[in-house]
Amino acid sequence: MDIQRSLAVALLAAALHAAPALAQAPAKLVPAQSEVTFVTKQMGVPVDGRFKKFDAQISLDPKKPEAGSVAFSIDTGSATLGVPESDAEMPKANWFNVAKFPQATFKSTAIKGLGNGKFEVAGKLEIKGSVRDVVVPVQITQSGGNSTATGSFLLKRLDFKIGEAEWADTTVVANDVTVKFKLALTGLGAL
Repeated sequence: MDIQRSLAVALLAAALHAAPALAQAPAKLVPAQSEVTFVTKQMGVPVDGRFKKFDAQISLDPKKPEAGSVAFSIDTGSATLGVPESDAEMPKANWFNVAKFPQATFKSTAIKGLGNGKFEVAGKLEIKGSVRDVVVPVQITQSGGNSTATGSFLLKRLDFKIGEAEWADTTVVANDVTVKFKLALTGLGAL
């Protein structure tokens, strides 16, 4: 009896010890309900684009965000402005150079909770071989078992060599690019 009781206590202790790890199980991205878009200006006129293929690995307990992590990748060849001529140019070496750099990535280095579902996610953004530190504000809302993470941040395209050679002229294509995202997630812990 003492052995059975000891075994039961050990199993219960192991289960209780494992419970916090379960709270940080990776969330699952729902691609069909998610989007990553960008806005720049060409000759002073806003131009909207989007990426059709991306993925995210998110391990986050909203109550303990500092222990979480976010990794995000975008297939740069999936960029589209909805204009065939522009879409044909973006994969080329002067723009995303998809042949050499097929993905842009973001990896978090710190996550800070600000309250009310707001977070700051600091990390390393790599595009076309150039790496920059960025801080991304994120708002998480929840409904039922589903979560939606939204946010936007500004980047300077020339910091990442996007639009080289004759395209480096910022009077034609602006240097500022606003990246926006809406990520539908399942399995994220409660706020």
